Amino acid sequence: MQVIILSTFHQVILAVVIVWIFCAILTLTNVFGETEAENGYYARTDIRMSVLTDTAWFRFPYPGQWGLPTVSTAGMLGMLAGIIASMLESIGDYYACARLAGAPPPPTHAVNRGIMIEGLGSIIAGIWGTGNGTTSYSENIGAIGITKVGSRRVVQSSALIMIAFGVLSKFGALFVTMPDPIIGGVFCIMFGMITAVGISNLQYVDMNSTRNMSIFGFAMLMGLVLPQWLNDPANAASIQTGSQTLDQILLVLLKTSMFVGGAIGFTLDNTVPGSPQERGILAWREQLVDNADDDASDAYAGKHDATYDFPAIMPYIRKVRAFKFLPICPTFNVNAYKYCCRKKQAVRNPETAVRTPETAVRTPETVATQF
Repeated sequence: MQVIILSTFHQVILAVVIVWIFCAILTLTNVFGETEAENGYYARTDIRMSVLTDTAWFRFPYPGQWGLPTVSTAGMLGMLAGIIASMLESIGDYYACARLAGAPPPPTHAVNRGIMIEGLGSIIAGIWGTGNGTTSYSENIGAIGITKVGSRRVVQSSALIMIAFGVLSKFGALFVTMPDPIIGGVFCIMFGMITAVGISNLQYVDMNSTRNMSIFGFAMLMGLVLPQWLNDPANAASIQTGSQTLDQILLVLLKTSMFVGGAIGFTLDNTVPGSPQERGILAWREQLVDNADDDASDAYAGKHDATYDFPAIMPYIRKVRAFKFLPICPTFNVNAYKYCCRKKQAVRNPETAVRTPETAVRTPETVATQF
């Protein structure tokens, strides 16, 4: 007897399809209520059926389809606040994605490149008139944790499928008819996975410390409570700075749970006294040193971790020294800026660049002042 073992990815898809079919059967047999006041109404599959019937088969979006884009100071500053909050969320998504996919932590150039692509995507979205920006979605990070699928080929294939859905409107409208309970169930698992991955980063911190528990608890609570409190228009009206634009920026930021919790945690962690070991800085640095030692040993053995490299053109990029100064390039080196600054300073002030025997001797006093 042959046993077919399904992967986690197929298990999730199969579960969604089975429940969707089950909801359709219960809808056809009128088991679910037909009004919002009755039980099971939001599990019906025909609530948004008009979207599927009214949507055209083909639709080709094009730049300026809703007219020329308009730019205003209030709108620009308001969107800038949303972009800043999105950037903070995206950085966390990058590290969570690497952790779930089993990849090394993203280096600086990879984070810079991700933020840049999101900015370009938002510009293109504005030209096309989609009404929303482009950013990383925590739901997709949670999907990696559930399905255990982190291949780039899957992401590339999904991008092509989304482009096809954008042209074949009927297929995109089909997923709009998915009942809310199914979406809610999947989201519960996804966001639960994301929360667990975020909290697992605290393994380097001493959670037996009253200081750390107080900061973590207060930041988590305010990140959940404050945005919910501001959702009430009466409470949101309490923010009055005298400038409507500034009020809008503050509301966008304070309604973002990740920004509120992150800003409070960052401020308290850097202002409340605590030792580096208590804050987990020493353990985190040791991990970075271990990763650097692994990279150095791989380089010595002729190996190289190409996880965050560009495809095909890396040999050319390594030959061009100027790419070391490009923050989005895999060969980017922060020390290159420091070297250039020191070199310019030495050219301008040759006297300060000369090291005398007196200045070259390192005493305990000079070493202490450096740290």
